Amino acid sequence: DEVRLNCGITIPVIGLGTYSSNNDRVTTEKAVHLALKMGYRHFDTAKIYGSEGAVGNALRKAIEDQIIPREDVFLTSKLWSCDHHDPLSALKHTLRNLGMEYIDMYLVHWPIKLKPWACNAVPKEEDFEKQLDMETTWEGMQKCLDRGLCRCIGVSNFSTKKIEHLLDFASVPPAVNQVEMHPMWRQRKLREICGKHDIHVSGYSPLGGPGNAWGSTAVVKNPLINSIALKHKATPAQVALKWGLTRGASVIVKSFNPDRLRENMGSLDLKLDDEDLIEIEQLQERKIMRGDFLVNNTTSPYKTLEELWDYEI
Repeated sequence: DEVRLNCGITIPVIGLGTYSSNNDRVTTEKAVHLALKMGYRHFDTAKIYGSEGAVGNALRKAIEDQIIPREDVFLTSKLWSCDHHDPLSALKHTLRNLGMEYIDMYLVHWPIKLKPWACNAVPKEEDFEKQLDMETTWEGMQKCLDRGLCRCIGVSNFSTKKIEHLLDFASVPPAVNQVEMHPMWRQRKLREICGKHDIHVSGYSPLGGPGNAWGSTAVVKNPLINSIALKHKATPAQVALKWGLTRGASVIVKSFNPDRLRENMGSLDLKLDDEDLIEIEQLQERKIMRGDFLVNNTTSPYKTLEELWDYEI
């Protein structure tokens, strides 16, 4: 199952996220090999995850062993916030890590700028630059595209205001906006604006990020999600993923467990009815789990979520 993007290429609707707190190379490589066998074709990494090397190794081996041709793989990586001054060099570095000639999608990871030496996932106050000149960053992203180092460019964690600001000057519009999205954070307004501009929304933490320091089991333990799962002889995770897919989004799942990998793929076969979707739309939304965590655990000069990401329901 794939969706066509505004840049002309297609993106598989289920992707495997490769961030892991352990960041164990062998485990990541095994998970990618297993995912390929199960039919996963979309793999999501980033400089800050530290998984580019493992993902690249696993995919290259599968390509060399003729398990899969390179053109059947959709590979995403991201520009970290300390590299806004030079996206071209950052992507070249990513390609060296991956051992690849190009990636399919290169995303601006966050709409914030860190100082060039700030390479921590959770930055300190002195790491932040007060202003991000997105125009210069996007010029660099477009250069990456012009040089053939990626097939598409996009953004991540961009609010409607930031998307509209970017569209004011972008010669090439973003193909994707990857954001936290699940039944308890539905991103309705953002999806409307992105839909209007033909920007595909890709949902990370589509299960609410259980198992992460900042995540929550609120989605998979929600009584309504569980009752819909029971009704369809499915699992709560499958219901949450299928909800995202029915909204036209792709979903980035993140489990290296074989049973979970299989279960997540099973969401493609589930059919939710109109009543299910209406009930999910009436769930009370929670504040952004990841955003709360970052704001509460950094001493950033951005003291509120609104100031940092302008997130709206």
